[in-house]
Amino acid sequence: MIPTRALRDCLDGAIPGVVSTWSADGTPNVAYMSQGQYVDRQHLALSYQFFNRTRQNILANPRVTLGLIHPQTAQQYRVHLTYQRTETEGPLFESMKAKLAGIASHTGMSGVFRLLGADLYRIDRVEAVPGTTLPLPAPAVDPLSALRACMERLPLSHDTESLLDALLDGLVEHFDIRHTLVMMLDPARERLYTVASRGYETSGVGSELQVGEGVIGVAARERVPIRISHMTSEYAYGLAMREGAQRQGLGGLVDTEIPFPGLAAPGSQLAVPIPGPREPLGVLFVESPTDMRFSHAEEDALVALAAQVGALFRLFLAELELGEEAVAPAEGEPGPSGPPMRVRHYAANDSVFLGDDYLIKGVAGNILWTLLQDHQASGRTQFSNRELRADPRVRLPDQSDNLEARLVLLHRRLAERQACVQLEKTGRGRFRLRVDCPLEMEDMAPGSV
Repeated sequence: MIPTRALRDCLDGAIPGVVSTWSADGTPNVAYMSQGQYVDRQHLALSYQFFNRTRQNILANPRVTLGLIHPQTAQQYRVHLTYQRTETEGPLFESMKAKLAGIASHTGMSGVFRLLGADLYRIDRVEAVPGTTLPLPAPAVDPLSALRACMERLPLSHDTESLLDALLDGLVEHFDIRHTLVMMLDPARERLYTVASRGYETSGVGSELQVGEGVIGVAARERVPIRISHMTSEYAYGLAMREGAQRQGLGGLVDTEIPFPGLAAPGSQLAVPIPGPREPLGVLFVESPTDMRFSHAEEDALVALAAQVGALFRLFLAELELGEEAVAPAEGEPGPSGPPMRVRHYAANDSVFLGDDYLIKGVAGNILWTLLQDHQASGRTQFSNRELRADPRVRLPDQSDNLEARLVLLHRRLAERQACVQLEKTGRGRFRLRVDCPLEMEDMAPGSV
């Protein structure tokens, strides 16, 4: 019995498969497979792009024979299939659409290869074709050993921020994946925001993407991993994407977009949702300038790793809710000295500027503005997550508020900018607002610049 998972590497398009079909009267037809995808032990999917002879035949006669060749061992397989249905939306369709875009871009067929549907087939029988084969080469990284090493270090983290560091550092050290980032989901705005990254010239912390945009956005929307083995303009990020984007500044004069840190010319990309109780907490994203860098085994390993990260996120949240302590609102600490810093807040999108420089927006911007208001009113510097979560001024979403992730984002953004305002952790669910200079606070009216 040949395990059907052995077919996964044969479906990536390195060596095109051959699809044999028959018309209602028994006339055969042979065509190359554009793209295939392993679904589970009993099913695989083939791309439907054209209403050609193959398409006409499977609608008349659902029996199909698929010839495959393993790209590394040269082992040939004959797979007997029965057509089940065509999907034109949902996780399977979107995953195949993303992969096909990569294949099309890689082969110069972007204007021709457009997925119309994902044809789902039942696997009836798999036969190994006799012939000379090569031994399967050992992978440069053993994904199972790398996964074990990463999963051993994650529970040693004591909070959300150290968990993110352990995750991305582990990917570099154990998987040899050099370009990584984590984006968290803001469900109310249907956007994802970067909270941590490795391997880029700038961290991109605070950069945002719309749910459904590119590999990361599709993975978040469909809640499935998306793996692309070739460069694709349709799903690319980086400077080209941001250079062509319309500026989203207030009044059209001020840019409040933080550049996304992705590679300008990626060869391979893999986006894996971090599962939450109702919707993804976020997405783990890795990429490489090399084509076909990420294997099926690495995809499986990162899915397992993301699941543990999601579980630990929820555990930290539960511990914070049980263990946080409120703090006194006033401490009587000495006030800051030196030249004042102008701080502007725009209520339209809760963006905050330090001097003339944009810092942050959204919920994180509103959190900072709330903290600074309390500091200006009473000199207060000590705060807790619990009271922020209950403060109506912060306007956290009712569900999946991800307050801890937003505080990580705010802490890292302030540290990157070496701002005169910083956040310092002082205990479980508690932190200190450090203000190193006097502040001139301005709450800007709508339309102001």
